[in-house]
Amino acid sequence: MLTGQQYLESLKDGREVYLNGEKINDVTKHPAYRNSARSIARMYDALHDPEMGKVLTAETEYGDRTHKFFRTPNSARDLLESRDAIAQWAKLSYGFMGRTPDYKASFTGQLDALSEYYQGFEGNAKAWYKKATKDVPFINHTIINPQVDRSKPLHENKDVFVRAVEERDDGIIVSGAKMVGTAAALTHYNFVSNYGPTDLGDGDQSHALIFFVPMNAPGVKMISRQSYELQASVTGSPYDYPLSSRFDENDAVIVLDNVFIPWEDVLAYKNTDITNGFLMETGFVNRFTFHGCTRFAVKLDFMAGLLLKATEAAGTKQFRGVQANIGEVLALRNMFWGLSTAMATEPEFGQNGVAIPNGFYANSYRVLAPMTWVRVKNIFEQVVAGGLIQLPSSANDFLNDDLRPYLDKYYRGSGINAEDRVKLMKMIWDAIGTEFGGRHELYEVNYAGNHENIRLEALKHADAVGASDNLKSFVNTALADYDLHGWTNPVWQEETSEKVEVK
Repeated sequence: MLTGQQYLESLKDGREVYLNGEKINDVTKHPAYRNSARSIARMYDALHDPEMGKVLTAETEYGDRTHKFFRTPNSARDLLESRDAIAQWAKLSYGFMGRTPDYKASFTGQLDALSEYYQGFEGNAKAWYKKATKDVPFINHTIINPQVDRSKPLHENKDVFVRAVEERDDGIIVSGAKMVGTAAALTHYNFVSNYGPTDLGDGDQSHALIFFVPMNAPGVKMISRQSYELQASVTGSPYDYPLSSRFDENDAVIVLDNVFIPWEDVLAYKNTDITNGFLMETGFVNRFTFHGCTRFAVKLDFMAGLLLKATEAAGTKQFRGVQANIGEVLALRNMFWGLSTAMATEPEFGQNGVAIPNGFYANSYRVLAPMTWVRVKNIFEQVVAGGLIQLPSSANDFLNDDLRPYLDKYYRGSGINAEDRVKLMKMIWDAIGTEFGGRHELYEVNYAGNHENIRLEALKHADAVGASDNLKSFVNTALADYDLHGWTNPVWQEETSEKVEVK
């Protein structure tokens, strides 16, 4: 497994990252990416820490030590230990980094056990499992097509979608763009597939692909969104932007301009059945939601703590209405920890005995998490309220000797001095109100898919496994107890009942 320093060195590989019209030469030193890279490096170092390593790592069936979520799970205990390892890493960013290296283990962790799914590329699946468990590489993913013109059918947008444009003896050449590569500039590989149909029509299956590509492969270009870490370093200090200055997972559109993919990095080629089905049929959805639910629960732990401290500082914690809102946040926090536990302790089992997190609870997380984050944010806005607006502009105000006495007098709170109260309020504002906070709301709302699909897929899952029929049958047992003439179930029939005529 990589150490933190080895991870940082691995990013100095000539990759093409663009920000504000500039090609970034070294993401480990540029102020737009530097601290986020260090936050990831800290996670890699934790793998080698004597105490945290006990929670984070275990041996694989091939004898390699790896992060627990990377290895094939065969039991509820394996999944619970994976959950705790996910949580341990998530705590290092307070739940604000969602696409950490263990996220893609949602996919790679079952490549060995379910290698038969990738017809014609079974050996590649097994090889990538061994590589992922041994090295614990940082893999981003892009499975969504760019929003060019979604009113048109796939074949009319063919020129912008990632597709095979040439087949060679040693691999394929691919071109097109994908969104959104979260943390792409800080990763080792891009995993490319599709969320949605892949048949371009007229027998054209060039879009039906699954493959890995190194981030420094010739022709790979990353076009970053604005960096909140950069803005934080220019306009403030860690005191002003404590989250965005170190946990900004910069999102990027990834362009593949005639990129060569060797056959050993391909898992599906011109195969619509495999490409369209891998999300559901390989347990990937269950596993990525298992990771997401655990990370989200850690994030809610942090938000609950912030709310408790903010209301104590304002002297409002004893107000009945405030207590009710705090109780709601705590109940939501408890619910997601409960869902993560249930996903692990009531697993489904796939081929070769692989344990897959429970699909019912996975779909529940997908639907409930977006609503929960919006609700928690709204509670902060209502309960902490104007305290988030009255903040001084920056840490420099406290360093001004003329201004400091006024700040100490007018910005203090209940049992807390002005400097510490403003520090707390700025942490909350960075979580929900800055551009970083706004991105996180968008992120949580769309994390597991668009708002309609996550609901439709909950229904389709219930239909597919027979749960919908069971629920309807449950109702039928109640309907069968009576008819137009009275009770049909002898439990409620009286031996000498008298009929009452209704006029």
